[in-house]
Amino acid sequence: MHKYTLDREDTVLFVVDIQDRLIAVMKYKDQVIKNNLTLIKTAEEMNFPVIATEQYPKGLGRTAAELLELLDEENIFTKNCFTAYTDEVAAKLKALGKKKVLLSGSETHICVFQTARDLINDGYEVFLVRDAVCSRTKENFLNGLDLIKSMGGVITNTESA
Repeated sequence: MHKYTLDREDTVLFVVDIQDRLIAVMKYKDQVIKNNLTLIKTAEEMNFPVIATEQYPKGLGRTAAELLELLDEENIFTKNCFTAYTDEVAAKLKALGKKKVLLSGSETHICVFQTARDLINDGYEVFLVRDAVCSRTKENFLNGLDLIKSMGGVITNTESA
């Protein structure tokens, strides 16, 4: 049952690419932003770290303003590839020493999926927050969830987490 247990001593919140231009085209953007705000505030209250990524911010904009004001700039990593598990992020996670990653962001079937795949492959336990991730289509969203679950990720939600 350890696989289904989160504890603040061993958890990091990882917010992937919730950026202005990208989130604007998501049907459930309000829910995703609201739930990520809750997750970030909870992480702060429970004293566990938060890291975030931005995919090509020059073209897709910065992290959504509501989230950005709660994040520490030194824990926001820029990337130009789909996976958010870049060398820089891998080094940060290693330095934090946490093995459970609470994962949120966009898009579920691309950047979030590839990030989950790479985290799991490197020995991390991934908890995907279903109501804090999104894709442009329902089919892609569901496909991303299925892929992550089939790799061993735990599918959870904001309130359960």
